[in-house]
Amino acid sequence: MFIQIKNVSKEYPDTNNNAVQVLKSIDLDIEAGEFICLLGPSGCGKTTLLNLIAGFEKVTSGEITINGKLAVEASSKHITIFQNYGLLPWRSVQKNVELGLETKDRSKSERKRIAGDFIELVGLKQYARHYPSQLSGGMQQRVAIARALAVDPEIIFMDEPFGALDAMTRINMQDEISNIWQKKKKTIIFVTHDIEEAVFLADRILVMSPNPGRIKSVIKVPIARKRDRTHPDFLKIRNKIFEEFEMKEKEKIEYYL
Repeated sequence: MFIQIKNVSKEYPDTNNNAVQVLKSIDLDIEAGEFICLLGPSGCGKTTLLNLIAGFEKVTSGEITINGKLAVEASSKHITIFQNYGLLPWRSVQKNVELGLETKDRSKSERKRIAGDFIELVGLKQYARHYPSQLSGGMQQRVAIARALAVDPEIIFMDEPFGALDAMTRINMQDEISNIWQKKKKTIIFVTHDIEEAVFLADRILVMSPNPGRIKSVIKVPIARKRDRTHPDFLKIRNKIFEEFEMKEKEKIEYYL
């Protein structure tokens, strides 16, 4: 198994230095090439779990292994994409995408070629010489994705990467990342609190609950891509997740208003 999470718990000290448990007894196996969504309300430990797998934080108990090695520190083989894009404003799209390649043994011409391929993959070939300030939010996020893919990572961690985008741009970016995943089959661990987003993107959805954070259920999404948000199979899984959160019909309606 590519990623194994065994009985992982995480505690933080409160203001009185008392231990507060934010994750409890997490057990999970993830296969290489899976698209996993961590779904749940604020405070359920989604981002904490992502940070533990990425090696940004250490577990309090239990263990996480990736390819058989303990995940105790961040790795250059793993890339994280956040909401704020993380682009360098003084570098063009081309140079932003080349950034990660500069730490590898690549010639200047090879860096340019690889970056150009991924810029074209995310549909920004004509904007290669533009700077971040000249791009929309969705376009900047595409650059961040191209930069992540250019270094050929084993795992891409995405922490609510579309959360700051407007509704239509967010839908377009969901299409984009789904298309890219189908082409590259990278292992993606994606944090979201948006139910439809999770159903649209994931192979499996980990529904999390808070106090302390734990995996309440694992829901497979056996729907072929590209997924139709109005298809009965899509709606069936979406409604199943609503039931997991014990939402009433009125709350369902308000969710989409």
